[in-house]
Amino acid sequence: MAYQVIARKYRPQKFSDVVGQEHVSRTLGNAIAAGRIAHAYLFVGPRGTGKTTTARIFAKCLNCTDGPSVEFADDDPRCQEIADGRSLDVYEIDGASNRGIEEIRELRETVKYAPSNSKYKIYIIDEVHMLTKEAFNALLKTLEEPPDHVVFLFATTEPEKVLPTILSRCQRFDLRRIPTPLIVTHLASIAEKEKIKIDDAALHAIARGADGGMRDAESTLDQLISFCGEEIHEADVLSMFGLTSRKEIVALAQSILEGDVSGALKHLNFLAENGKDLGRLITDLLAHFRNLMVFGISKGNDSLIHASEAELEAIGAQVKMTNSESLTRIMEIFSNAEGRMREVASKKILLEIAVVRAVESRHALNLDTVLTRLQTLRTEAAQMPAVQAVQEAKAEAAPQSTTAPVSKEPEAKAAPAAVEPEPEEEDAEEVEGISIPKELADAWPALLKAVASNPVALNAFCRAFPIAVRSGVIEIGADASDFGALSILEGNADVEANVVGAFSEVGQVVKRVRFVETEVPESWCFSSPSDYAPKRPKPEQGNGAEVAEPDPEPAKPIDMESFKNDPQIKKALEIFKGEIIEVRADTENS
Repeated sequence: MAYQVIARKYRPQKFSDVVGQEHVSRTLGNAIAAGRIAHAYLFVGPRGTGKTTTARIFAKCLNCTDGPSVEFADDDPRCQEIADGRSLDVYEIDGASNRGIEEIRELRETVKYAPSNSKYKIYIIDEVHMLTKEAFNALLKTLEEPPDHVVFLFATTEPEKVLPTILSRCQRFDLRRIPTPLIVTHLASIAEKEKIKIDDAALHAIARGADGGMRDAESTLDQLISFCGEEIHEADVLSMFGLTSRKEIVALAQSILEGDVSGALKHLNFLAENGKDLGRLITDLLAHFRNLMVFGISKGNDSLIHASEAELEAIGAQVKMTNSESLTRIMEIFSNAEGRMREVASKKILLEIAVVRAVESRHALNLDTVLTRLQTLRTEAAQMPAVQAVQEAKAEAAPQSTTAPVSKEPEAKAAPAAVEPEPEEEDAEEVEGISIPKELADAWPALLKAVASNPVALNAFCRAFPIAVRSGVIEIGADASDFGALSILEGNADVEANVVGAFSEVGQVVKRVRFVETEVPESWCFSSPSDYAPKRPKPEQGNGAEVAEPDPEPAKPIDMESFKNDPQIKKALEIFKGEIIEVRADTENS
């Protein structure tokens, strides 16, 4: 007997043999059992997922000897004729080569005649989207009201190219990409029957390369058997098809998450020099970061991830190094690069740029968030005089207290500065269990008064708190939501001079300022910026009587040039390595 390729030799012959399309098999089986046979069906899905195979099995169910029936004998002569393409009542038509109106007119003539020895005359048209518009229109009337003995079975990979008038006359079934675990199990079964030894990593590599298509996976296995003989390893699969091993994908992702640009580029260069498919590499990287994001969001639910045990272990370790926002930014970068892969002359350079950008984006903040926060601060600063005037009127009867926000817990003594360790200047470490010294809490109002003329600094410090003075360095902290506004002040000479002066006045030896991102102590009470903002003089009439304060004028439209030249904006752009694309005014507050 002539050799048969694996894809044909192990083609499903019954619905129970079809892998990964249970929703279609069950629906068609129930329709046959209930006697609800429609006159037209459309099978849609990617290549190699079983569209034509499902149509042939359905034809067998309809025309088997005791049919229609879901179960039929393997040696049923009518089913054998259909499987071999010899049935006189089942016509398989290639829509790509029989796409004209003449072929459809001929079909319209043949549907009138009764089947020769079966219950139904069945027309299977593959790649039906290839039919011309005229051919579709010629088929319309027959498709809408065919004879009772005729059933049309259409298959296509591009349903959007089929006329809506045709779609509306068919029952549609969407076949899905087959999950990797099911492909691996099926290939392992075939390898066992063919007496081929193949390791699990090789099976996963084949399934990954097939991208959900069983026929592609079976063809790949067939080719590997010819190449490797009776024993197949993962390295054979990777070398033949230019795929990257999961171990190398994990290592490249590790370098990106660690911020190791040099290591990531070395990994990428090694893969490129070894002939790896860079287009496939970027797709695999995207899939890996997607698995990280899903694993993190689902809190370790691996049912949403198709990965081996070793890969799941690596994912569990890497997910602790990042968060969903960082992973989303990284995925956006690689997704954009994937879309441009076909356009560029050098895929390697494009991928190198994407890797560098991915490393830089790990801790980046959304520029819209930064600009929104800055605009809020500017709006609050513009409205502060009006708010101050209202509060001043309320304070005439009872003057506001200017006592410092003191901790309600027992006083904690500050350790001598001479024996405290020198703080690191670069990386701000998280400070746990903060107990703010009373002398620093008492000095805090002096600082707020010192920066009161700078609305941005005042708003930032009103959401901050002192931590400690170490070797002449005052540490000022804020939580994650307010630290962005506080860190913008870093390097501002005027603000630093105000801080140094304010604490020096109360006997603290302060030379420099350091900002720290940490949790807010439970005992700390924030101050209101309106308590320290400069007070406006009350307007008086000629006779000395007070005049009612007019409503504050609406904020003026933002001037683009002055906004760009604002020192705080420049500082924010420098910190976050951003650029201004558009400035939008907050219409509610302006």
